[in-house]
Amino acid sequence: MDAGQIERVRRFNRTVTGRVGVLHDHYLGRDRPVGEARLLWEIGEQGQDVRRLRERLGLDSGYVSRHLRSLEADGLVTVEPPPRDRRVRTVRLTGAGRAERALLDARSDDLAGSLLAPLNDTQRARLVAAMAEVERLLTAATVALDTVAPDHPDAQYCLRSYFTGLQERFDTGFDPARSLLPDAGELLPPRGLFLVARLHGEPVGCAGLKLPPGAPAETKRMWVAPQARGLGLGRRFLAELEARAARHGCDLLRLDTNKALIAARSLYHSCGFEEVAAFDDEPYAHHWFEKRITAPASGGPGTG
Repeated sequence: MDAGQIERVRRFNRTVTGRVGVLHDHYLGRDRPVGEARLLWEIGEQGQDVRRLRERLGLDSGYVSRHLRSLEADGLVTVEPPPRDRRVRTVRLTGAGRAERALLDARSDDLAGSLLAPLNDTQRARLVAAMAEVERLLTAATVALDTVAPDHPDAQYCLRSYFTGLQERFDTGFDPARSLLPDAGELLPPRGLFLVARLHGEPVGCAGLKLPPGAPAETKRMWVAPQARGLGLGRRFLAELEARAARHGCDLLRLDTNKALIAARSLYHSCGFEEVAAFDDEPYAHHWFEKRITAPASGGPGTG
């Protein structure tokens, strides 16, 4: 990785942390650190499952528990299991907690205004646009790819969402029973694999890879949730599956797609796939693609 890029990232981090006031234990002039202030904001009006809260913020259990105990001692939150499941803990704001959150919101607005106030209109627009781009890229870097079994709950959620999307977009609708769906065993090692993408612990995409013996590898059932589009996840899936197929000894990667999925076809072309004659009898396919692949050099995409 480029040393100059590393230094620029570190310099950016120092500038931001210093400018927004997170280097002391009295964030926004209140008697609490930024971690507690962030938890109050994330809990929100409806409350949160503690486990989901940890996953969303990427924090370990001990860190979250310490801050929640502090907030509870100050009378700002309650932490208790719901009546139906004693294994789950839910945290909710008290009346004092909602008042504290509202005050922190107002002071956060003031802080944001103080960042923009010294700039002219053109500079403000540039800064806000740059922040949006940084947020998008940092969010993309937060997405984790994991190999799971096709019957994993997150995999099943992604596949149901995928099928629903196809049903809405295809002229003929979509019936999974008519499609050439791979058997579950075809997406399990050594015959294949299934990837799920998670953002803040929530599934936001999936992609499968068939690795039939003596035949080309094939990408199946790639889907990205609407809220995760624009993060380059489709391109990342293809790069990861290509690397996995190459490490498996494959030199050809195939996929098919429907005529309604115009953006998908554009993605495949941009990733080096070439359109070829039909190589299967998939009833919902109108376009077939292939890409010659080679074993990756050391490094390359992670294994997820």
